[in-house]
Amino acid sequence: MAGLLAATRVLDLTNVLAGPFCCCQLAQLGADVIKVEVPRSGDLARQLGADPELNRRGMGASFLAQNAGKRSLTLNLKSPKGREAFSRLVATADVVVENFRPGVMERLGLGYAALKAVKSDIVYCAISGFGQDGPLRFNPAYDQIIQGLCGVMSVTGDAQSAPLRVGYPVADTMGGMTAAFAIAAALVRRERTGEGEFIDVSMLEASLVAMGWVVSNWLIAGVKPEPMGNENMTASPSGTFRTGKGLLNIAANKQEQFETLCRLIGRGELTADPRFAAREDRKRRRFELKAEIEQALAVRSAQEWSALLNKNDVPAGEVLDVPSVLEHPQVIARGLLKTFDSVPDVDRPVRVVRSGFRLASGDPEPASPPPALGADTGDLLAELGFSKREIDELARDGAI
Repeated sequence: MAGLLAATRVLDLTNVLAGPFCCCQLAQLGADVIKVEVPRSGDLARQLGADPELNRRGMGASFLAQNAGKRSLTLNLKSPKGREAFSRLVATADVVVENFRPGVMERLGLGYAALKAVKSDIVYCAISGFGQDGPLRFNPAYDQIIQGLCGVMSVTGDAQSAPLRVGYPVADTMGGMTAAFAIAAALVRRERTGEGEFIDVSMLEASLVAMGWVVSNWLIAGVKPEPMGNENMTASPSGTFRTGKGLLNIAANKQEQFETLCRLIGRGELTADPRFAAREDRKRRRFELKAEIEQALAVRSAQEWSALLNKNDVPAGEVLDVPSVLEHPQVIARGLLKTFDSVPDVDRPVRVVRSGFRLASGDPEPASPPPALGADTGDLLAELGFSKREIDELARDGAI
């Protein structure tokens, strides 16, 4: 069946991660996403990833991860002819997404006001590190810079290791997810009223919003968040525990879960111990309680304990690495991965993750593999009415 965003055309002018991740989500929902790239070099992510040969070919693993389902058009937006071609493309579009520093698109003559004059109901989304105004708006922004500024690093790790960077680009990802959500909402209103929108996404603000309780504990309760490693600040026993083999996360956050846990590990007497009787007592003496529990857990593996605890309604799960979770029966059963057997300029099948949800009408997935740089330039320009002679002239002039 047609995707939720079928017949929606998105112009993706973004690079590296936050913007490409946003547009990848839209593509998986059926949008026609056209990736507008700089001639000859393209998205910097084409050169990024753990495989140097793929980077050399301009199909780096970082690019492959976020750009399936898109078409690639090369345009030199600094060229008058390139800008004219882009304006013709905008006239056919519903959404424009860019992640340049504030002011770049205006200097090119392609800011929101200019594009709105071409397409009055355009939805324009600008993703940047700090937003379109404020004292830091012109600062360059990378994920780790945002993680440090927004407080994520201050609460990651423990007293010895913090501040510590989260192990994946969480600020970029939250910025992209926030942008996709805002775009979808703007498209819903446009369908009702015919109005376009200018969306200003700040990675700093998106990351702060995603921190949720960490922020609210300070704003509302006046408690400064501290790094707690693998411990849960809201409850105990809740965190990571050593077992006979492997690490196990347990979240016995309710009284009945705590009592069941103690019974299952053969330490029922802990529920009557005055040190651990009440919720707040357990939080204050979390490490004493943890030592008692780990001693009991040593007789079985994390996998065995996980099965037993979950069977008895005590939330638990093994601590897995990335290869292990991608091979987990749950992930396989849900069909999270999409495989492309043939990808331009790539000498192997490429597997990518789908969206993190499923639909009764048909699960989101990219319809096509990540594109080679400029692979669709000729076809797209022809769709816009350019003749072969005009396309050849654009190429000679360096506009494509």
